[in-house]
Amino acid sequence: MASHSVKRKPRIEPYLYLVPAGIILLIFTYWPFFRTIYRSFFITDNRGVEKVFYGVKNYTDLFSSSSFQNSIWVTVQFVVLVLLVGMSIGFITALLCSKAFPGLQVFSTIYALPMAIASSGIAMVFKIMLNQQTGALNQILGTDINWLVDPQYALFSLAFITGWLNSGLNFLYFSAALANVDESLYESASVDGADAWNKFLYVTLPSIRNITFYVFVINIIGAFQSFAQIRILTAGGPGESTNVIVHDIYRNAFQNFRYGLASAESIILFVIIAVLTAIMFTIQARGVRS
Repeated sequence: MASHSVKRKPRIEPYLYLVPAGIILLIFTYWPFFRTIYRSFFITDNRGVEKVFYGVKNYTDLFSSSSFQNSIWVTVQFVVLVLLVGMSIGFITALLCSKAFPGLQVFSTIYALPMAIASSGIAMVFKIMLNQQTGALNQILGTDINWLVDPQYALFSLAFITGWLNSGLNFLYFSAALANVDESLYESASVDGADAWNKFLYVTLPSIRNITFYVFVINIIGAFQSFAQIRILTAGGPGESTNVIVHDIYRNAFQNFRYGLASAESIILFVIIAVLTAIMFTIQARGVRS
């Protein structure tokens, strides 16, 4: 009996379902991205229309600018502070809710609440709370600090607000990770005589390593992209003490109408985030293999 090989024609129907999503991505993601790269090589008019080809001068002007160098340093400080605050609050609150107790649902809702609040809305609330004369924080602490105007406190205040806003989502991720830790591991550790600290150090932390890495990455990306609360609360001031890269892009584009320079700055920010993300995933992959 002769065997006949049936050649199946490639089905295009499944790919047709991807067309609408592809068109949306092309129009709203890829096209603006490539337009930004193109515009970064030009001097533009006040409407953002490319007028004079400027080559890489926008990039060289940025790296020789003391304002841009300052914004990089401010951004690094801001990102580190946001990471410390956001991940610490998210992890600690997840630990507190990892065991059943009366009122657990209420506390879980309260801890997850920041993820449901718009950053612009909470910025207005904190603007009142941090007011030097009538703010609740100074009233509670008995201090007389201008939290958003004093360069010594402004960046930390913004980082704390941003970290707290991120903590709600961090809480959900860490709660899910802690809930999935195998209880038999704790039982085995108890049999071996491990105390609570050793269980936490050698069972809990290794078990949630992957989700911790994921939270770390998304918090870094989110911190680099923070804008609304900075614009509303300090507008990059006082001086340039809170002028992170994202706000500097806004200022160059929509206040100074230097769209070419702002586009170059956007590309630099994209490269910084992409390189950091690639480095972190490389380190994580090596850690998994070792």
